[in-house]
Amino acid sequence: MNCRETCFTDVKKSNPEKLIKTGKHPCFSYEAHHKYARMHLPVAPRCNIKCNYCSRKYDCANESRPGVTSTVLSPTSAQKKFIQVRNKIPRLSVVGIAGPGDALANWENTKETIKLIKKVDPEIIFCLSTNGLMLPDLAQKIVDLGVSHITVTVNCLDPRVGRKIYSYVSYKRMVYKGLEGAELLVNNQFQGIRQLVDEGVVVKANIVMIKDINTHHIPDTVKGLKKAGVFINNIMPLIPAFGSPFENYPQTSLDELDNMRNLCETDLKQMRHCRQCRADAVGLLGEDRSVEFMQTEKAISQ
Repeated sequence: MNCRETCFTDVKKSNPEKLIKTGKHPCFSYEAHHKYARMHLPVAPRCNIKCNYCSRKYDCANESRPGVTSTVLSPTSAQKKFIQVRNKIPRLSVVGIAGPGDALANWENTKETIKLIKKVDPEIIFCLSTNGLMLPDLAQKIVDLGVSHITVTVNCLDPRVGRKIYSYVSYKRMVYKGLEGAELLVNNQFQGIRQLVDEGVVVKANIVMIKDINTHHIPDTVKGLKKAGVFINNIMPLIPAFGSPFENYPQTSLDELDNMRNLCETDLKQMRHCRQCRADAVGLLGEDRSVEFMQTEKAISQ
């Protein structure tokens, strides 16, 4: 039995309902991304860590990169946008909160948005994206809220690698830098992932592939993610963002990316159809319609 078959079998054994939902989630299922649409609601502006590859200082309507959005919405505005998008886009199956900061660093906004959307569509699949810092504190609340799928960005297993990737970590009103900050983040990520998996949440782990920083360490990180119970892994190329400490780093080539995915697929199923979506993405993964809804988004946010 290959890794893909094993992953789906594990989900089915733990919760058949989760298997059905996963089959309709375009980021967790290759087959679903041709059929089902998703929308990201940008209700989470704050972030609690500083990644050296990240810059959220500007927005371009034609740019597809995590952390980019044209407007930050309130939970009430997000509900209005959801209703409008649902009426225009058939087979909308997933509502995700992926920034532009961190979904869990803005927990009250995230929680209220999900509650409001549940009132108008209790069958929609909810998904969150997070750096994982707050997972040990919020894992049970996430489960109780009915979130079935979570993406956690885990760029390393070794804090000695992490201190090169993260400038600082802000946790419970304290700021941690260097090895201390990276160790805190990594420990919380893996503890939180295990908690979620034990509660039946389906977890995807993103890894940003950064040449000369974490490339050599990615296979070990994937093995660690497998042990923690992660369902699928998404190794993404670095997109050098203007204004970030890594702005002059080389973008990961497709050949390098494919070679790494091939190497790691023996341990974890690999997502190969990622589009590194904006925080306000709408539609099919290969047919983003966020620009179409930008004016609507700005109008309802006022």
